[in-house]
Amino acid sequence: MTNGHSKGVIEVVEELRDELIEFLTTRFEMLEAEFDEKTRVLKMSAPLLGIGALALTTAWLLFTAFLVVMIAQAFAPSAWRFTVAFLVVAVLYALVGGVAAYVAWRLLKEKGVKPERILRVLKQDSLWLETEAKERI
Repeated sequence: MTNGHSKGVIEVVEELRDELIEFLTTRFEMLEAEFDEKTRVLKMSAPLLGIGALALTTAWLLFTAFLVVMIAQAFAPSAWRFTVAFLVVAVLYALVGGVAAYVAWRLLKEKGVKPERILRVLKQDSLWLETEAKERI
């Protein structure tokens, strides 16, 4: 039932289907590109992170031994000096670790780990697609 100036329902549906397929393909490619970029950076930085973690762990263990020995020296005549020193260091580390974990948890909760950019684009495209569908029908 076309008169040359308007499209039939089948043509409109086919056109919408083609645009939807192109839309989904493009958005999937965007999402894949974003994840590929993040994966590439992670692969490049992983060895350096391992080396850094090993060096920091070694330094932390040596610093802990230093703290224990220094605190034990403050209690030199006592038979419990190393026990007290270990306890003081453990409490200190528990406080520092607790504060760090709390701050990290709040940051993760606040910022999130979702791919915000692609979700924002998909939302805009969803609104555009709804508008296009309403205009064509």
